[in-house]
Amino acid sequence: MEKIIIVTGGSRGIGAATAYLAAQRGYAVAVNYIHNHEAATKIVNNIKHSGGKAIAAAADISLEADAIALFNQVDEQLGKVTALVNNAGILEQQMRVENMDAARLNRIFAVNVTGVFLCAREAIKRMSTKHGGTGGVIVNLSSAAARLGSPGEYVDYAASKGAVDTMTIGLAREVANEGIRVNGVRPGFIDTDIHASGGESNRLERIKDSIPMKRGGQAEEVAKAILWLLSSEASYTTGSFIDVAGGR
Repeated sequence: MEKIIIVTGGSRGIGAATAYLAAQRGYAVAVNYIHNHEAATKIVNNIKHSGGKAIAAAADISLEADAIALFNQVDEQLGKVTALVNNAGILEQQMRVENMDAARLNRIFAVNVTGVFLCAREAIKRMSTKHGGTGGVIVNLSSAAARLGSPGEYVDYAASKGAVDTMTIGLAREVANEGIRVNGVRPGFIDTDIHASGGESNRLERIKDSIPMKRGGQAEEVAKAILWLLSSEASYTTGSFIDVAGGR
């Protein structure tokens, strides 16, 4: 059976590293993106040049119609998904809770929580033996922030990832007897451009001494944890988490 994976937010950072590694390990890859068509197309072309199969798929996964369209596109161009990596996520400028407005909170939770639910829902409809599927695997990208809270910076982001953790546990138990495994990966401080979104592009340099390993992580290190959870080596693992956070 062909292995078909959707990586949401796959055009940069951890998502891009996951897309590349999945292709190397035999997956046909749908690289989801929202704005950066050029970056997504570059990843797809690189995968194809290496002998793999990939498509770029534009969708704002926080919108129900877009999430449905994403999975329908994959159905038509690659086939039924067998693996989903819920990687898409956003954060905003560093800020204390007392200064956050509802619009910001709604944006964060729409992508980081609602989008994860919508994509998981569509994947289950295709994977579950209850619906005639042959099973599959979902990996949700959480964050060490879910454990640490991100005080003074991103309590809203941390809270959204706490919701992802809870959803991961509940969903794993809900579909465990339908051939679907659901797990999470909690990255710590990883060297990607998401820090610039929060207004501090050199954040890793500032905080690296607070990390037991004294360095930030690389996107490829997170991707390897994701691919392990997707693999048959993790066949008895569900409702679990891998922390990729340098000991923090």
